[in-house]
Amino acid sequence: MRPLLLLAAFALTATPVEAQHWSRSWMAAPLAWSAPADKRPDLTDRTVRQVVRLSNGGARIRLRLSNEMAVAPLTIGAVHVALAGEDGAILPGTDRVVAFNRMQGATLSPRAPLLSDPIDLPVKPLTRLTISIHLPQGAVTPTVHAYTAATNWIAPGDQTAAISLTGATTIGPRLILSAVEVETARPAPTIVTLGDSITDGVRATNDSNRRWPDLLAERFQKAGRRNVAIANAGISANRLLSEGEGYNALARFDGDVLAVPGVRYVVILEGVNDIGAATAQKRPLPSAEDLIGAYRQMIARARGNGVKVILATILPYKGAGYWSEEGEAVRVAVNDWIRTTDEADGMVDLAKAIADLADPARMAKPYDVGDALHPNDAGFAAMAAAFDLRLFR
Repeated sequence: MRPLLLLAAFALTATPVEAQHWSRSWMAAPLAWSAPADKRPDLTDRTVRQVVRLSNGGARIRLRLSNEMAVAPLTIGAVHVALAGEDGAILPGTDRVVAFNRMQGATLSPRAPLLSDPIDLPVKPLTRLTISIHLPQGAVTPTVHAYTAATNWIAPGDQTAAISLTGATTIGPRLILSAVEVETARPAPTIVTLGDSITDGVRATNDSNRRWPDLLAERFQKAGRRNVAIANAGISANRLLSEGEGYNALARFDGDVLAVPGVRYVVILEGVNDIGAATAQKRPLPSAEDLIGAYRQMIARARGNGVKVILATILPYKGAGYWSEEGEAVRVAVNDWIRTTDEADGMVDLAKAIADLADPARMAKPYDVGDALHPNDAGFAAMAAAFDLRLFR
């Protein structure tokens, strides 16, 4: 009888649990805080409040906190999440206490992220959430996301449950929060947008969700494809091959793309900083073959994980401080390859979408924020409109 009992026990433990389908509905790629220590605010016994807008919706959510750029543990006190009103206020009746491993509060290990337990807060696509984190012991070297195009606040004490913060001041970077994920009844495809400041949304109108990945998410909703998630993995000043801000794209590809729950596609818009920074620093320019080789590496790594790659042409930047004729020749050669290669799963010609028709090396003035490098809100809209949604089938 004992073997039969053992078999019966094995059968019980081997029964699969109900499937959970998680997708990353919002993302901010983790970074080390580059500001000098004496320029950072004291975070001891402070509440950090941040507002994010989701791309798709779901029955439950979970938060991903990050201590990945720190070498010391990080103590988290109370954490609350709610639907967001004006200036990050909690909408009455929507506040939820966030638990970690069935407990309130947590300690994040050095160099590690931490997922919350699932939170019973149904959310619709494009919902705005307000997330409040209390730091009882502060954080000397918190993991951040430097550029936000959003207002973030810190306030004294534990105000995580407060509808509106008292004595709050604004803070530049996002702190500790790196993603919000949603649970759906069926698998939801996640599109990761890997890029630099142009994908990060630098110079988008603050608190307006006008970055091109935000606008692409709106297009999916208008097209009735409500299940599609978009995770923005843009980092301002990021590069493909060398170190700018954050790890280069090849170094962060596994963590910021392949490890994302539900990832099925990645859109890659990188390379202008590799070319321009070399020009500005009077270093040898990367060749077109160097940049194409980086794309090929990412294509191979993505394919090995069942992820499709959509390449985006590098935007025109003539007139920017680090433009050169030699750099322009590299950009043109890379873009010619992107437009004609069959090595990727598709391409989107973002360069053509915002180029000046009279001088394609330059961004059209209606789309230029004024530095000949970064698009304005209208430019981001033109970029989002350039995508054929049939690429993401």
